[in-house]
Amino acid sequence: MNAQQLKDIINAGLACEHLELEGDGRHWFATIVSPEFEGKRQIARHQRVYATLGARMATDEVHALSMKTLTPAEWRNEQAGA
Repeated sequence: MNAQQLKDIINAGLACEHLELEGDGRHWFATIVSPEFEGKRQIARHQRVYATLGARMATDEVHALSMKTLTPAEWRNEQAGA
């Protein structure tokens, strides 16, 4: 799976305001900004992203995905401090 395919899958299942993806085809790191993360703890945010990937995680189509999940407000605050 390439980066664009993975981005498309995440975007199709989750309303993303910002999505960055780096990786080598099996190991990925994503920065995901979504209003759906409002009021959710990190584990719930990650579970939400994994739900969009479904069986692709179980079948090893996506071997590893590390994530930074932020709400739009958290993203703005992070960008303001950069």
